[in-house]
Amino acid sequence: MIRKLKSGQYRIYSRKVDPKTHKRKNLGTFDTREAAQKHEREIQYFKHH
Repeated sequence: MIRKLKSGQYRIYSRKVDPKTHKRKNLGTFDTREAAQKHEREIQYFKHH
């Protein structure tokens, strides 16, 4: 899940809520949406390989 921050950057959050904190984990912050989408694809690849 990618969200735009007030600073103009994009942050990747985990899809599921962490049961301990009841929040989503921060998986990285990027300057462009394209960079964030590329990294999210890389995360999904490693989750399944």
